[in-house]
Amino acid sequence: MTRNEEIILLTILKLKGNAYGVSIRRQIYKDMGNKWSFASIYQPLDNLVRKKYVRRTKGDPTARRGGKSKFYYEVTPEGLINLQRLKKAHEQVWAGIPAVFLENGK
Repeated sequence: MTRNEEIILLTILKLKGNAYGVSIRRQIYKDMGNKWSFASIYQPLDNLVRKKYVRRTKGDPTARRGGKSKFYYEVTPEGLINLQRLKKAHEQVWAGIPAVFLENGK
């Protein structure tokens, strides 16, 4: 799983059922302070759907969107399992790094 895919999966979980392209992009900006292009969000989302880590469902069309529907994203059980494995791997890699290297961005 790429770092971008990991960030997007975590963002979808954080959005609790209200995860769609714009809300994902907005939350990433809120959390990280940098704006991602829509391409940098939708390509990993497509990959995550293909890997079955994310389920995409089509919402109802709205007049506000010119009759178009939003696509909502939800993390699947397989996606959760992979996030848990990835978290454990991160913890193992970071274990033993002296705190002096982690303080104040050093």
